[in-house]
Parts: sequence; structure tokens; C-alpha cells
Amino acid sequence: MTDAIHPTAIISPGARLGGNVRIGPYCVIGEHVELGDNVRLISHVCIDGHTHVGEGTTVYPFSSLGHPPQDLKYHGEPSRLIIGKNNTIREHVTMNPGTEGGGMETVVGDSGLFMMSCHIAHDCRVGNNVIMANNATLAGHVNVGDYVLIGGLSAVHQFVRIGSHAVIGGMSGVENDVIPFGRVKGERAFLAGLNLVGLERRGFDKEQIRLLQRAFNQMFGDEGTLEQRIESVESDFSANEIIMDIVRFAREKTRFPLCQPPKKAA
Repeated sequence: MTDAIHPTAIISPGARLGGNVRIGPYCVIGEHVELGDNVRLISHVCIDGHTHVGEGTTVYPFSSLGHPPQDLKYHGEPSRLIIGKNNTIREHVTMNPGTEGGGMETVVGDSGLFMMSCHIAHDCRVGNNVIMANNATLAGHVNVGDYVLIGGLSAVHQFVRIGSHAVIGGMSGVENDVIPFGRVKGERAFLAGLNLVGLERRGFDKEQIRLLQRAFNQMFGDEGTLEQRIESVESDFSANEIIMDIVRFAREKTRFPLCQPPKKAA
């Protein structure tokens, strides 16, 4: 173990290190940090607070994990940052622990790619296989589903939900909830359709995609209110569990409305 820890690294006595952990030059590891098996810290990584980094995760230089959240309501409570397995965390990424007002935990799933200078704020919950491109940022209390792709220089407003398999275009400001499988873009992001490329890459067959497209067109068409259109989709596609996931997402209570397509000019 000692051969895998560079002599310039500073590791607090209380830190817990799994098997085959490698810690490069000038890393600083706090008293309550836990690193799983096969974690690799390249160099100049700072990890503090009650932070768990799951096995097989690699962290690149100048990342800051588990330091106090950027929330004026935080008063030093022993909240946690839990990072899952097999993640790649690139240079200058920041991830903050939770707060008393958000359940005391920030949770990041497995097998994610967090590119340079991403930020995950306090009390976020990020699913598995998520990709955040360079400089993408999540404000506090954001929920992100599995297989979401967030484009570079995008910013997601606090308390927003992003459904599984959605894609956020680069340089988008996301202020409303994004349905599963949705594709949004724009300075003030609007719903531009379904994530068809992502669906194909993840093995959805043509019939599944065709039904999803039909349900999407029905839910975001021009007839009736949104609630009436959701009821219509629920009635017509009740046997399709994937489409029912979208219906359930749309019906969950939230602080923000659904991100929708732009209104057509009169």
C-alpha cells in the first residue's frame, strides 16, 4: 500500500483506504474520507468532509470533493458526499456534500464521466452512466436520472429534475423539468424533441422509438391542456412501461413546470 502513495501526499490518520488505492503527488485526504478499492487519485486532488469515493473511480488533478457547500444556510453539519463506483472525474471538478435542508447527502451514481470543471452542488442526486461535459454545472437539489448527457457550459437551476436518457444541449440554461428521453437546448432551454440518437445507441428498437415518438407528439401537441394530453397518453399507452415512466414523471409534484416545445407563432 505505501508504495502506491506518493510521499508528498497528506493523508489524515482517520481516512479509510481500500485495497490497491493509488494516491499521487500532493493529494490531501481528510479525516472522514473513505476511498474504495482500486481508487486512483492522479495528483493534486483534495478530498475532505464525510466523503465516500466508490471502488474503481479515478480522480484527475485539482479536483475538490467534499468541501463545504456553497450555501449560506450551511453551518458545518456533518453532511455527506457519496460517489459511486467506476467514475471518471476529470480536472478541476467540484462536488459538494449535502445540507440539513436537503437531506444531508449529495449522491453520485456509478460509471459516470465528469469532464473538466464540472460542478455538482449540495443535495444533488445524480444517477448512473451520466456524462457531464466540460464546465457543465448543477445547482443545489437537482435530480438527474440514469444515462443523462449534459452538454458543455450548461447550467441547471436548483431543484430541477432531469429524467433518465435525456440530453441537454451545450450552453443551455435549464430552468424547468426535463422529461425522460427528452432533448432540450437553448439559452433558456426548450424541449426540442426526443433523444433519438441516445435511444438508438442504447439498444431501443425501431418500434419502441416509434411509439415513444407518437406519445411525445400527443403529449406536446396543440389540442387541449397539458393535463388532458397526459391523460390521453396514459389511456392510449397504458401497457407501455417506458411511456408510463414519462407519464409518472410528468405527474410528480415539483417546483417547476415541464420544459416544453416553443410556442408556435400565431
